[in-house]
Amino acid sequence: MTTPAAPPLADRETWQKQLDELRLREKAHTREGDAIAAARRRLPMVEVDPTTRLVGADGPVPLLDVLEGRTQLFASYHMWHTGRPAADQCEGCTFFTGQVLELSYLHSRDVTFAVFCQGPFEESSRYRDFMGWQAPWYSVPAESLDPLVAGRAFGMKACYLRQGDRVFETYWTTGRGCEAMAPSYGLLDMTVYGRQEDWENSPEGWPQRFRTDGDQFRLDGRPTSQWSRLAAGRDDDLGTTGHADSEHHCHCGSTPTES
Repeated sequence: MTTPAAPPLADRETWQKQLDELRLREKAHTREGDAIAAARRRLPMVEVDPTTRLVGADGPVPLLDVLEGRTQLFASYHMWHTGRPAADQCEGCTFFTGQVLELSYLHSRDVTFAVFCQGPFEESSRYRDFMGWQAPWYSVPAESLDPLVAGRAFGMKACYLRQGDRVFETYWTTGRGCEAMAPSYGLLDMTVYGRQEDWENSPEGWPQRFRTDGDQFRLDGRPTSQWSRLAAGRDDDLGTTGHADSEHHCHCGSTPTES
C-alpha cells in the first residue's frame, strides 16, 4: 500500500502557535453550538397521543409507559429491512444506535433513551440481541406510524416531554443532525486524516477510502460493527423467511450536501 501523505514538519513552538489560532475558531464553534442549543430549548412543542401503541418485550405498550416514569424521552427511529438477513440491515442506524452505550447519565437528567424500530419486534429484537445492545427496544406497528413518524422517515431522532399523562414532541432531526449520537465521528474529526470520507476538504494525498452512500458504515459487505460480534461467536440468525420487503433509503448519516 502507498504511504499516505502527512502534514509538514514544524518545531513545537511553530506548531503550538498555529494550534492556538485554530483554538479560537474551535471556541467560537462551541459557543455557537451553545447558542443553537439555547434556541432549541425555546422551541414550541406539539402534542402526541400518549396511548399510541408500541410493541416491546412484554407485548403492546403505550407511548406514555415507554418513558419509564421519567419526564423526557430520546427516541432513535431505527430503520428495518423486513425479511432480510443481519448483513443487509441498515448500516447507518446500526452505526448510530450502537454508540449509545451508557444510559446512566441520561437517566440522571430524567431522560429515557429507547429505540423505535421499523420492523416486527421478534425479528428486529434478535438483531438487538446479536449486537448486544442494552437500550430498551420497541417496534412501531403500522397503526402508530402516523401519530409518531408523521410523514417523516425512520433514521430520524426525536425528543419528547411528559407532563402528567400528556406527551409532547419537542424536537426532531435526521441526516447529519444524528451525528451527535456518534462520538466516533468526533474523535475522528480530531485526527489528522479525519473521517477519511470522500467529501472532506483534505490536502492532496490524504486517505479518503469511504463514500457517503452507506459505504462509510460498512466493511466487507456488512455493517462494520457486526464483524466483532461474529468473531465472538454470536448468532446473527434473525429467523427471516428470505422474502425481503421493498427497498428503503436510510435518512441517517446523509452526505453534507443533503444535510
